[in-house]
Amino acid sequence: MQNFINLVKNNIRLLVGGIVVGFLGILLVLFILSKQTTKVLVNDQSFSVSVAKTEKEKQIGLSKTTEINENQGMLFIFDEPDYYSFWMKDMKFPIDIIYINGDKIVTVIDNAKPPVNGDGVLEVYQPEDQSDKVLEISAGLAKKYNIKKGTTIKIENL
Repeated sequence: MQNFINLVKNNIRLLVGGIVVGFLGILLVLFILSKQTTKVLVNDQSFSVSVAKTEKEKQIGLSKTTEINENQGMLFIFDEPDYYSFWMKDMKFPIDIIYINGDKIVTVIDNAKPPVNGDGVLEVYQPEDQSDKVLEISAGLAKKYNIKKGTTIKIENL
């Protein structure tokens, strides 16, 4: 009888251990999935983007960045479509600013340049139509990849 009780205890320990390991595995998978990089796909080109959702993130944008690679960018997300203004305050390199509404590009600002010095008046960039997202990429890439008004985009892992 004692052998039977020991066998049951061992099986219960194995079962509980298996449940704990399985639960930890599920948590690990969920963590990995939550950390996947957001990608913007446009004209067969993929950009890995940082996402600016909060007001603070939107204010800072790329201004604390010294450069971005050709396949990188920043995506700004807004709650509803509107005429959102952008400027190049504290920016260190030129960018293309791409305004998006839904999955269509509504305006492309080519080669927005950073201010020469901190005392100058900053140019304010606005879209031709309302947008609910804005993609910033390295200057010249919109022309290089034929990104223009009406182009469809796809966003993965937002």
